[in-house]
Amino acid sequence: MVSDTVIEFQGLTVVQVSQNQAAVVSDPQNHIFVIKNSGFVAFAIEGTYDVLSIVDQTHLPGVVKDRLTGVTLGWTHEVKMKSKISAREEREYVVATFLNIPANNCAILQRGDDLELLSAGQSVVTNPSVTLRGLFTLGENQLEMPTKDIFTRDQVPVSLTIYLKWQLTEPLKLTTHGYNTPYDALRDKTQSILTQIVAHLDYSAMIKQRSLGPDNMEDGTDPSSAFLDALRTRAMDEMHEAALEYGIVLKDLAVIDRQFKGEIASTMDKLTTRALQAQVEAANVDRENSNKVKQEEGALAVARIKAQSANAQADAEAYKIVTAAKAQAQRTKIEAEAHAEATRLAAEAESEAVRIKAKADEQVLDQFARDMQMRRIEIQKVQAYGSKTVFVPAEGAGAQMGNAMAIGMAAGMGADARR
Repeated sequence: MVSDTVIEFQGLTVVQVSQNQAAVVSDPQNHIFVIKNSGFVAFAIEGTYDVLSIVDQTHLPGVVKDRLTGVTLGWTHEVKMKSKISAREEREYVVATFLNIPANNCAILQRGDDLELLSAGQSVVTNPSVTLRGLFTLGENQLEMPTKDIFTRDQVPVSLTIYLKWQLTEPLKLTTHGYNTPYDALRDKTQSILTQIVAHLDYSAMIKQRSLGPDNMEDGTDPSSAFLDALRTRAMDEMHEAALEYGIVLKDLAVIDRQFKGEIASTMDKLTTRALQAQVEAANVDRENSNKVKQEEGALAVARIKAQSANAQADAEAYKIVTAAKAQAQRTKIEAEAHAEATRLAAEAESEAVRIKAKADEQVLDQFARDMQMRRIEIQKVQAYGSKTVFVPAEGAGAQMGNAMAIGMAAGMGADARR
């Protein structure tokens, strides 16, 4: 029993496979055929119908990856049948090859000198004269590749590391030229072209020109920059034309690093180490200067903040004083206005009292009462100014006598002052 989908009994063979399954069957004449998504019943009078394998086409065990880029190219599975070579020896032969090719990939099949492109999908090959040449991806690929040692014009050995970016568009052209991967086709041509380019460069130019990629164009002041740019253009053009012969579109090419060999390498290492030390020292000096500048800037910022704080505090104090002065002035003004209003009201009240009193006195008609009122006034005057006060009449001879006495006293005081 191969699986629970196969029944074999006295020459009767029954097999049933479901979707995505396939049964590989061998008839009595050793012809191989495959049954997919259906059933099969056969009775052999002579020999047997043998079910060699039930295959799940969506989960093939063999994974095929690009050995350089690591891209999964597809999955394969080989169904084998045993055959007796002699009474003591048996060998297995491949009778069916299952392929599961993902999208944007393809396979190349070969029959004699003829090649055939097999697109993405699930396929099976049972013809013994057809072999699988290889699986390929039609997407973009990129890779860093070291080259062999190349000599400059002044015979200095240098090893380059190049960056390649390509896309395989016609796999039949690639396999027709005998290459199994695009990398194999590009490697030899790239080595040849870069050898020609570096052979035209001096060691000094290689030191100055770190890379032959498109991202480090010279500024035009160096006389050799135009020559190096022309070499870049020539390398890209020649590589593009060479890649098209193999069905490859070259997207990018750049030399990203170079290592000098021999005595010049040790000399370069020493110079590079010395230059790095100088750079580190310069960086340390710059860092110290930067720290000092930052400290000074920090102190200046602190002083500025303190000055701003002092100014704000002074403004607050001044505003407080001005506000207090305004409040005091407002208070004084309010008190003065209140006092003036009180004085005015008191004066009005006193005037009204005098008027009322005068009106009351005017209404007194009895002569005796008037005399009594006059005496009361005299008594109030004596009480107010004292009993020793001499009151001078304002009219008549007494008033003239008082004026004469005042004039005499004034004249005497003036005579004393002149002495």
